[in-house]
Amino acid sequence: LKPSEQQKQMVEGLSERAERVRNKMVNSSEDNMLCITNDGRKLALDQRLLNPLLPDSETGKVSACADNVYDIWKRTEADRSTQLVFCDLSTPKGDGSFNVYDDLKAKLIAKGIPESEIAFVHSAETESKKKELFGKVRSGQIRVLIGSTQKMGAGTNVQKKLIAEHHLDCPWRPADLQQREGRII
Repeated sequence: LKPSEQQKQMVEGLSERAERVRNKMVNSSEDNMLCITNDGRKLALDQRLLNPLLPDSETGKVSACADNVYDIWKRTEADRSTQLVFCDLSTPKGDGSFNVYDDLKAKLIAKGIPESEIAFVHSAETESKKKELFGKVRSGQIRVLIGSTQKMGAGTNVQKKLIAEHHLDCPWRPADLQQREGRII
């Protein structure tokens, strides 16, 4: 992974914001370290989360994740092994705005993974739909399941064919990371 030129400039901007906050040059209702940290997390995931007009970064996390998921998908095709992708930031809103889920899905489809083998856990809005979705993952019908820690945490019984787990972002609490890892361990 390599930051784009835009990301490097934006990190400098975050640093300048932090310096202003540290020197009490800005009211905490205007800007604060929590906002700066959150913007940094977004920037580390995809620069378009801070500015949707920026171009995609070929060397960013989403592209690297797509490459990894595709390589594993191809290598385990005969066994129909499955993978989980965790991302708590930038979940799909259904309003056409940029989000990492749709971007990752588009990249996976462009690489050759059939759309029918990729699902968002967020699309299963009821317990019965969730149960059906998890059954499709266990059978290998859905081979890539993308979701947040909250939606794919406890009760996500999909490990039967699970071969890999990917973390696009890091959750705030260590227990959340442990919850994610629990899906495959």
